[in-house]
Amino acid sequence: MAEKVLMKGNEALAEAAIQAGCRHFFGYPITPQTEVAAYMSKRMPKIGGTYLQAESEIAAINMVLGAASAGVRAMTSSSSPGISLKSEGVSYIAGSDLPCLIVNVERGGPGLGGIQPSQSDYWQATRALGHGDFQLIVLAPSTVQEMVDFVFLAFDLADTYRMPAMILADGMLGQMMEPVVIEKPENHNIPPKTWATTGTECKRKHNIINSLYLKPEELNEINVKRFERYEIVKAKEARAECLYTEDADLIVTAFGATSRIVKSAVKAAREKGLKVGVIRPITLWPFPVEAYKKAAKTAKAFLSVEMNMGQMVDDVKLAIDCSRPVHFFGHTGGVIPTPAEVLENIEKILGGVQ
Repeated sequence: MAEKVLMKGNEALAEAAIQAGCRHFFGYPITPQTEVAAYMSKRMPKIGGTYLQAESEIAAINMVLGAASAGVRAMTSSSSPGISLKSEGVSYIAGSDLPCLIVNVERGGPGLGGIQPSQSDYWQATRALGHGDFQLIVLAPSTVQEMVDFVFLAFDLADTYRMPAMILADGMLGQMMEPVVIEKPENHNIPPKTWATTGTECKRKHNIINSLYLKPEELNEINVKRFERYEIVKAKEARAECLYTEDADLIVTAFGATSRIVKSAVKAAREKGLKVGVIRPITLWPFPVEAYKKAAKTAKAFLSVEMNMGQMVDDVKLAIDCSRPVHFFGHTGGVIPTPAEVLENIEKILGGVQ
């Protein structure tokens, strides 16, 4: 097993992408993700890869589209407003059924907002990252090690289902340093891409990458088939971490870095004899509905803790068919909730349901 090394989240993610077979990075600097691009600018030329700082975020995502069309592993990274600029290109990539990796190290918003950690792009990532009917796989790491591990997973899932994947992190994870192991999973191979535009060598018909279909019946059929594939993703790839849920009266749910704060608060609550559990969605899309349904059979209430104004609350309500009250606590604009604040909310809710 490889030795652990101390790395900043952004840089660890970038190195993991290289180890996962990515040789084509297109980006544009924006805080707090700039270290991803800076790291790639140093490493890619040394390994025969391509690093290109595009003239804009719009150009960068369309370069990803072109590279992905050729069947290579390509990625881009940005932060909140930069991701907004990429949204049209992401829709084209999804409409062309192309795999790629998009990294969003979130900052506060809306608008230019601030450069502090935030989770206010949840809706954007899971609901509206571009126009039209499409989804992308969204993974939410909670540690620097998961920043690394999810890069391999994201590329593999994107290739398997021919769709874009996103790692939705935040400024706290991007900037913190933790010991990590960067190692390829066993039997890690990039699958052949018979659909890619790599030249025919006069051995097959031309492959065409396209997202334009002028006949409505044809576009309808393609969209329906794409959503049939999404149903397979929902059935097979939803992931969640569940702790202390078997006897919990209250389930506290959080994603990403906020889940670390929640775990500390729940541990303190358990030490006080309070029956509290944790559900951490690892995939924000597909949302791990079954984990919440199972917990709702015994839990009396849910509490969603987020670094936004409650963007995940509706997904929790939908997952449990609104069968239990779903409370919210959080801060926005870069203010990070504390374990003490979460514990205070836990005690307040349990005092009302017991």
